[in-house]
Amino acid sequence: MAVVVLLGVTIAIDLFALWVGFEQRSLAADFVAGHFSAGSDADADRIDSLYGAAGIAQICALVATGVVFIVWFRRVRINAEVFRPDGHSRSRGWASWGWFVPVINLWAPRRVAIDTWDASLPEADLIPRKHPHTVINSWWSLWLLSNAIGRMAGSQYDKAESLGEIKSATEMLMFSDALDVAAAVAAIMFVRVLTRMQDEKALRGPVMAPFAV
Repeated sequence: MAVVVLLGVTIAIDLFALWVGFEQRSLAADFVAGHFSAGSDADADRIDSLYGAAGIAQICALVATGVVFIVWFRRVRINAEVFRPDGHSRSRGWASWGWFVPVINLWAPRRVAIDTWDASLPEADLIPRKHPHTVINSWWSLWLLSNAIGRMAGSQYDKAESLGEIKSATEMLMFSDALDVAAAVAAIMFVRVLTRMQDEKALRGPVMAPFAV
């Protein structure tokens, strides 16, 4: 529940950043077109301050959500060992520190997520090891793409000097925010479905092997 709530907060902050981005883009377009007014400079300062506040809020939400998500992620990984002790290609430590190792963090958490998902499926020991992982792949792809574009957009925005460069960088930031919203929605689906599968599997208890006749 805590993970889902924090992901919801992340979505709300991203939507706020998107709104500020629309305002920034519109103002930059007005400046490029030569449409000035008495309050244009004040609007520019206000929007810049809002963008800065949105950025700080996004960082805080990322840290808080990341900590709680990793705690949950490690717990479901440990649960999965009970369901299928031999169904994991990585040890449980990868569920936590695997997020922080450069390069490895581009694929290791996804591998842990897939193994955990497969072990949590109904009757996991009686079905093939390969299953569709649409929810996991959607969440992971969107998350990686959002981070990559967000870093490029942030660097471009910091270096922007002309109005055209500011407008272009703002559009990239908006695209990154939209991707982050989509990634958070996919993450909520992943968290809810995996948690539900584990709850249901735990309530059913161990699967009894059929007696030979």
